[in-house]
Amino acid sequence: MKINLYSFKVKVTLVLVFAMLFSASLSNLLVSKFALDAQFSQLRDKLMIIAQTATVAVDPEILRSIPLTRDGINSAQYKIISDKLMQVKSVNPAIRYIYTMAKTDKEGVWQFIVDPDLFLEAETKKVLSYPGDKYDASRFPEMLKVFEGPSADKELGVDEWGALLSGYAPIRNKEGKAIAMLGVDMKAEDVYRTQKEVLRRSILVLVFGLILSLGLGFLLSSRITNPIKKLVEGTRRIAQGNLQHQVKVSSHDEIGKLAQSFNKMAQSLYESRRKLHNYFYRIMQSLVRILEARDRYTRGHSERVADYVERIVLKLGCSEERLELLKEVAVLHDIGKLGVPESILNKKEKLTDDEWEIVRKHPLIGEDILRPVLLSEEMLSIIRGHHERFDGKGYPDRLIGENINLFAQIISVADAYDAMTSTRAYRPALSKQKAMEELANNKGTQFDPKVVDAFLQVLKEELQETKGAL
Repeated sequence: MKINLYSFKVKVTLVLVFAMLFSASLSNLLVSKFALDAQFSQLRDKLMIIAQTATVAVDPEILRSIPLTRDGINSAQYKIISDKLMQVKSVNPAIRYIYTMAKTDKEGVWQFIVDPDLFLEAETKKVLSYPGDKYDASRFPEMLKVFEGPSADKELGVDEWGALLSGYAPIRNKEGKAIAMLGVDMKAEDVYRTQKEVLRRSILVLVFGLILSLGLGFLLSSRITNPIKKLVEGTRRIAQGNLQHQVKVSSHDEIGKLAQSFNKMAQSLYESRRKLHNYFYRIMQSLVRILEARDRYTRGHSERVADYVERIVLKLGCSEERLELLKEVAVLHDIGKLGVPESILNKKEKLTDDEWEIVRKHPLIGEDILRPVLLSEEMLSIIRGHHERFDGKGYPDRLIGENINLFAQIISVADAYDAMTSTRAYRPALSKQKAMEELANNKGTQFDPKVVDAFLQVLKEELQETKGAL
């Protein structure tokens, strides 16, 4: 099915999808940020708890007794504190580094006491930090707060050991005074891994939201545009002349009210056209009576033809609406004879070729008379074609077989039968039986076979009813 990208439905769908997608994306962004912030906050809390817990294992007196020189790493006190810190690290795999530092006399400059990670990499055998090595703590505001209480970095910090997230806790003596700090570091890769997992979940939520938005957008747009499509279809039907078409919209919103107004308008137009049509039809009937008054032999011909037509149509199973249309056209089928001189219509002798040429023009004259007041092209084609023959030898267009309007063929059969069973100036009337034989003999040449068969069946049933009544 071809999709019109400029259709109202597509536009509404896109607007709804973009609106819902924007809302979903914004919500997802906020949720992701909240999740990341919460995750980051949990990491900070975890680091502070680990740092605080680790300080319990550190004896402040032993820590103070460690020489702050390079040879301090060989002291028994250093080994005791180092072992304690390594135990803390072993039970917390997420911790990359753990260490202790103390302040110096210089503002913002601290010095290492114990760094149990003696080697940066096992194969390099390179010592990380010796006791007494200086460290610029001024780069990390949260670290500077540690002597007041536990703290942790609020963002990733970068120093000579890489990108890290660190937590800190004070080491207090028996009097409760902070004499040193303990720090624990988590490598940024671990933080990034955690954030990546949150991001992955956020993307999954976003994709699901997109699919849901597309589905809901299409559903909602259909609910909006389907009634509008029905109104458009109704407008098209009315433009084609079907004023009885009703738009079926069950909603009670503005579109539903518009559909109700549309239906009332269509009904009003139908009633107006019906009244105008009836008025016109009565005028045309008067003209037909005037026409038939010019020829006493054809008086009542149009009404009889209309009656025969009704019976044929019912036998063929056409709709009531089509029946009314055809009956009205049947009454008017010979109105073009208003343009034929009375002398030709009532002539008892055989008509000349020129006179026949004038008579053969009456379907065209009838079409011209009715064209300004008939909206239906089908009605005009019936008037024009009621003297066409099934074998293509009729007039005025020499149409053949199924190319002739079915209703025109019905009128042709009814017209011929009434003409044969009526007295004319140039011949007496035929009997009904003889006329029926003529219809049967001309089936497939002058007349449509199925129309003749339907009419003969009607006439036979009528004769049987008449015999039964007698």
